[in-house]
Amino acid sequence: MLKPSILPAIGWMIFCTILLVLPGSAFPKEDWLSKIWFDKWVHIGLFAIMVVLWCWGLQQKMQRHYLLVPAAALAYGIGMEFIQQHFVVNRSFDTGDIIADAIGCLTGFGFSRKYIKK
Repeated sequence: MLKPSILPAIGWMIFCTILLVLPGSAFPKEDWLSKIWFDKWVHIGLFAIMVVLWCWGLQQKMQRHYLLVPAAALAYGIGMEFIQQHFVVNRSFDTGDIIADAIGCLTGFGFSRKYIKK
């Protein structure tokens, strides 16, 4: 089994941060994508993977404090929404994104509790 490390989680955070601060004009404007809420599914996936990677990397140190991981990930998502609103061109604060982030955090947390050995 691979030794747990936080490096994949840090790499994923960097990747997510880059995606979340791209200008709105960098994304495709396909109408059918909005009909299937593609943006929200992306948020769910990004944050589920984020929580799983952090839970895996911190499993030895956080046995009793596992809830801190999804809470911190959600706080990061909320913070990124404020950054998008104030500092990123053609991006705005979206409560729906925060809800999708929360669903992703809970999904990742549930997966971690079930499949990552503590």
